[in-house]
Formats: sequence, structure tokens, C-alpha cells
Amino acid sequence: MVNIENLHKKFGKNEVLKGVDLSIKDGGIFAVLGPNGSGKTTLIKSVLGMVIPDQGTINVQGKNIKKNPNYRHQIDYLPQIANFPSNLKVKELIRMIKDLRKITNEDERLIELFKLQPFLDKKLGNLSGGTKQKVNLVLTFMFDSPLIILDEPTTGLDPISLIRLKELIQVEKAKGKTILITSHIMSFVEEVSDEIVFILEGKIYFKGTISELKTKTNQPDFEHAIASILLENHA
Repeated sequence: MVNIENLHKKFGKNEVLKGVDLSIKDGGIFAVLGPNGSGKTTLIKSVLGMVIPDQGTINVQGKNIKKNPNYRHQIDYLPQIANFPSNLKVKELIRMIKDLRKITNEDERLIELFKLQPFLDKKLGNLSGGTKQKVNLVLTFMFDSPLIILDEPTTGLDPISLIRLKELIQVEKAKGKTILITSHIMSFVEEVSDEIVFILEGKIYFKGTISELKTKTNQPDFEHAIASILLENHA
């Protein structure tokens, strides 16, 4: 699904990605983790074509993204911060995105799932952060792309919406989709992920299951395993 080879990226003198090699197979939920400044956002944005690497190749579904700009139609992306036009109504934004992408009837099901009906006629600038995130989720999941990238998807969600999100992720996985997630919420990562990819100082430190990580770090639980990596590398 996603194959990355020898990816390098510098911003000025700051080398953010230092020869990343990563292969993500078709189907399954992969959490991309790492401390702030580790390079995970740059890696995700490189896959999306929002950051141009200095060196290396990225293939999505077997095609080099440099030579195949249409690959973005195969990705649904939930950004960490949704910057919506504040004067648009919720229903106007949903209609606009539908017109830009392609026909979907999934928006009605998702509006019901996240209980957004009372907000459809409200302007986006007047919504709470949590309600904006639900709109963000509707826009992401209402299309049927094989690759879904979710950047901090739990931000601002109430407990019921969080349960709905987890169910939605599992439904998409059952369709054979590949889902990449970044999150700081370790309990969420542990619950939904098949594998984790841990990035440290611009390189892949670990890729595998949570149980494999616990074995590697000799820790009893996931949070302690992550903490031990961070402590070891700041010693």
C-alpha cells in the first residue's frame, strides 16, 4: 500500500527525516508514533504530497507519487486542525466537498452517526472544537478511498463520539482499507492498532505489534514500553 525508501528531509539546517525506510501493507490499522519533533508529521505530509522530500521515493499502491499526482484521490485525510471557512454553514461545506470530490451518500449516515443534524444550519465559525472535529470526521469518512490518514482524530471528542469513531475505524478496516493514525492518546492507540511505527529523531526506531514492543523493551504495558524508549534515548 505505502512503500517509503531512504526518505530525507531538511528544513534549513534541521534534518527532520534521516533516511526513513517503511513498508505498510494493504489492510490494517497502523499507528505512527513519536515525540514532538521526531519527524512523524513530516513523514505523513510527505505521503500526502504536502511536503516534498529532499531525497528518497514514496510509492502508494505500487506507483511513485512523483510521477502520479492523481494518487491523492486514493487517500482520505483528516488534518489535526480543521481550518474551515468560518462564514460557511456546515451543510454548505459538506455539499461543497461532495461537489469537489465525487458523489457519495455516506454523508447522511455519518451526520446521523455523529448527531450533527442540529448543527447543519450553523456557521462553522460558531461551532465548538469538538463539533468541528465531528464535521472533520464526516468529511474524511464519506468517501471510499483505500488509504485513510487520521492525524490526532480523537481531539475534542466526547466519550460517545469516541466510541463511534472506533467503530467507524473497525468498519473501514473490515473493508480491507489501510488506516494510518497519529495520536498522543496511548489507550486509543492500543485499542485500535494492529501495528505501531515509532519514529525517533527522524528514523524508524520500531515497527511491529504492541506485544512485540513490550517484549523488546521488557515492559509490562504499552505506556511503560513507550516511556522506556523515550527515557533510554534522553539518557
